[in-house]
Amino acid sequence: MSENIETTYNYRVVRQFAIMSVVWGVIGMLVGVLLAAQLAWPELNLGIPWLTYGRIRPLHTNAVIFAFGGCALMATSYYVVQRTCHVRLFAGRLAGFTFWGWQFIILCAVLTLPLGYTRGKEYAELEWPITIMIAVVWIAYAIVFFGTLAKRKVEHIYVANWFYGAFILAVALLHVVNGASIPVSYLKSYSVYAGVQDAMVQWWYGHNAVGFFLTAGFLGMMYYFVPKQTGRPIYSYRLSIVHFWALIFTYMWAGPHHLQYTALPDWVQSLGMVFSLILLAPSWGGMINGVMTLSGAWSKLRSDPILRFLIVSLSFYGMSTFEGPMMAIKTVNALSHYTDWGIGHVHSGALGWVGFITIGSLYYMIPRLFGKVQMYSTKLIEVHFWTATIGVVMYISAMWIAGVMQGIMWRSFNDDGTLTYTFIEGVKATYPYYVIRLCGGALYITGMLVMGYNVAKTVIGAEAVNPAIPAPTLAHA
Repeated sequence: MSENIETTYNYRVVRQFAIMSVVWGVIGMLVGVLLAAQLAWPELNLGIPWLTYGRIRPLHTNAVIFAFGGCALMATSYYVVQRTCHVRLFAGRLAGFTFWGWQFIILCAVLTLPLGYTRGKEYAELEWPITIMIAVVWIAYAIVFFGTLAKRKVEHIYVANWFYGAFILAVALLHVVNGASIPVSYLKSYSVYAGVQDAMVQWWYGHNAVGFFLTAGFLGMMYYFVPKQTGRPIYSYRLSIVHFWALIFTYMWAGPHHLQYTALPDWVQSLGMVFSLILLAPSWGGMINGVMTLSGAWSKLRSDPILRFLIVSLSFYGMSTFEGPMMAIKTVNALSHYTDWGIGHVHSGALGWVGFITIGSLYYMIPRLFGKVQMYSTKLIEVHFWTATIGVVMYISAMWIAGVMQGIMWRSFNDDGTLTYTFIEGVKATYPYYVIRLCGGALYITGMLVMGYNVAKTVIGAEAVNPAIPAPTLAHA
């Protein structure tokens, strides 16, 4: 039976990506905790240049987004497309190449970013040779995914695959356009764009890296793993299709809201604001669709911590996608921009939405990938859930309060027009919240370490008890 399932589906590459997602998640978040500690106590860089905040901050973002998140997206997309199409992955060797190629790219980032080799673009820091490697691996990934769809044994394409497919195509477009640069040495290049055009292209890329890499791909996870863990079909399949097309069209044009009150033409800023506000509708439609899948099965939340991860992730998704459009409104943005409110917003999405949906999906997949009935310890999943939840709430609450406080202090003027508060007074007032953020981050990484232990014990545990898992029906796919 075990041999039969291995010949039906290519689980080797899925296992590899799933395990490395956990590994990179622990590493990336440990770097994040170090950064949080440095903001509270700057001396913690120990005077070592490549451990300074400016060097390792992009290492943290790349590790969490592209290593942890990227490996999870590739693992789940390869798993879901095989299960819902009832076929083995197209071009198995090419799929293997995507794994090893992606790990090599991550290692290149680990080496070059602390050494200061960077393009200086948010989420696009890696220099031109690595940028080209990313494009090559991504094209291979697209060939494997869409090749598998093309040879499917069922006529229907399940909605999760629509989201995965859109994420793959959009990220390819974004990466190529924003990555266009002129090399001047082996590890240095300059953008082909200049001035405000460069800023516009960068934040068209930057916001859509959030919109497609960190949203559309993970919605693919939501549309598969929430129904599977719940044991019920998605609440409304029609709503899922409306959600897809509305989100994909709207997200692409919201990037200018990152450039409010800059040299960007005012009409472009306003356009970004309008599309950001429109984006609230499809985002909440998808969130409601996922949560309402539990209709008639709410009691499962009491006893199933994996389902709790998946559903609470949707709460954070709804929170983040409400907060983002509100922060895009110019009058709100005047208070929030450049403050730690933005950091709170980003991490409610990254730790709450992306982190939780990924963790829940991995907890679902890993026992099945390794032929086990369940994870080594359900109690440890419970510990992970509460540790991570308390950590996220501490983190984002501290940053929200600090951000609003900063915005008010920076906008306060005396009667003679001078600033009421000096810059250093703002820094001193923020300090306690940085310590609280560090505590929240420490709790979150503690949960990830618990997960790493649980996964290791599951993978190397007893012999497989349930080696063959039947393919799903599309009603629950």
